[in-house]
Amino acid sequence: MTPNKPKKKTCAICGEEKTISEILSVCRECIINRFEDAKDYILNAHKKVRAIYSLPYPPPKGGDIRCTLCSNNCELGENEVGFCGLRWVKENKLQSYVSPQRALAHIYLDPHVTNCCAAWFCPAGTGLGYPKYAVRNGAEYGYYNLAVFFYGCNFNCLFCQNWEHKDTKQAPIVEAQQFIDTVLRNERITCICYFGGSPEPHLPFILHVNREIIERKGNRIVRICYEWNGAGNTALVRKAAEAALQTGGIIKFDLKTPPESPLSYALCGVDNKQVYHNFETIYREFWSEAEIPILTATTLLVPGYIMPEDVEEIAKFIASLNPEIPYSLLIFHPDWMMNDLPITPRRIVKEAERRAKKYLKNVNVGNKFLLSIAPEDL
Repeated sequence: MTPNKPKKKTCAICGEEKTISEILSVCRECIINRFEDAKDYILNAHKKVRAIYSLPYPPPKGGDIRCTLCSNNCELGENEVGFCGLRWVKENKLQSYVSPQRALAHIYLDPHVTNCCAAWFCPAGTGLGYPKYAVRNGAEYGYYNLAVFFYGCNFNCLFCQNWEHKDTKQAPIVEAQQFIDTVLRNERITCICYFGGSPEPHLPFILHVNREIIERKGNRIVRICYEWNGAGNTALVRKAAEAALQTGGIIKFDLKTPPESPLSYALCGVDNKQVYHNFETIYREFWSEAEIPILTATTLLVPGYIMPEDVEEIAKFIASLNPEIPYSLLIFHPDWMMNDLPITPRRIVKEAERRAKKYLKNVNVGNKFLLSIAPEDL
């Protein structure tokens, strides 16, 4: 059965019929070419969805207390909450639900080979780096990834497929020693993957537990990996990368839009300048030292918004560093505030892959199972 062609909507700015999500009301072309006209629509969309969780938009500025954990650099006044929802000011002091000793996270065992975006080349999926970084010369069936789903995020992606992270009131509390003991007791854990949400607001906790796990694990294989938007404080990102380098882990950046594109504001609520700065920093400081690829990137093909030409621009950037860096294109499925968009059409996936391969040697398409129910075109 061939899926129906997606229905189009009228752009509130140009008046043309296009693939548009109702939450934004404006098309990709107007976001890029008529950004000043599109700004109010973008602002209202993000304010609306963040109000559901009593979260501020845009990132607070002008207060006396500054949080520097991520690129938002929130400046908070009395009783103001930070963009991630995890920090606030009371009695002129920065308060926090999380610290080096405590996180808000859901933790679970994920059997290898997992649906990790790096599984197509990583030690857990392929045995790459055996015997130093993998327990066998092949897929690590019978072993586990300890998945750490953090609550809170420094982005506000309208297409988020893990949007539950915004509800911090429902988040389990994880104590650092409890977490460390969980890893060290179970010798079948060969990976830790920090994701969410995004790990950046929890970097003090991550760096603390990483240090003790590495010190106490002995010769045991425990790779430390990250799946993040990448917009953390650069000094802390460097320290996190050191743990990945030591353990054979992989750092996955979501390069959601091209560098400094207005699409980042529209889809994610904030700019992506620091994302690309941190990606390049990790490449330049760690890639040559790593025995397996320490760095990879993914891009979600959001129909009507992230198109093959955007993928080409991202691929050019990655290739300017090194064409060997692995890159995955992820097929979109409707979720959260963009559940009125279709699955990424087959033609878009094929063309995006073709353009990425013009510049990069290692390109993968994830979520391929969705292609069987995807439309042919927009």
